[in-house]
Amino acid sequence: MKITDQEVLHVAGLSRLKLDEHELKRFLRELNAIVDYMDMLAQIDTAGVPETVHATMLTRALRQDIPERSQERAAALANAPSQREGKIVVPRVIE
Repeated sequence: MKITDQEVLHVAGLSRLKLDEHELKRFLRELNAIVDYMDMLAQIDTAGVPETVHATMLTRALRQDIPERSQERAAALANAPSQREGKIVVPRVIE
């Protein structure tokens, strides 16, 4: 199944995107490559392969959430490039 120019333009319109000719050809090429890959995957015999929710068989990917003592304030402030009144001073981001 190949994707057509009209289908790319239709989806772009639904997304409120305006594509020039170069972008249209690029998206058409990239989307068709994705569809070709999906067609290749569809040909693989998966009979007898159990369904999975994750690519690896990890049962617990995250460490246990065990409360621990936090770093002492003096040690944390010792690493800070600038501090004032027991707090780390950082550059202002929002004006």
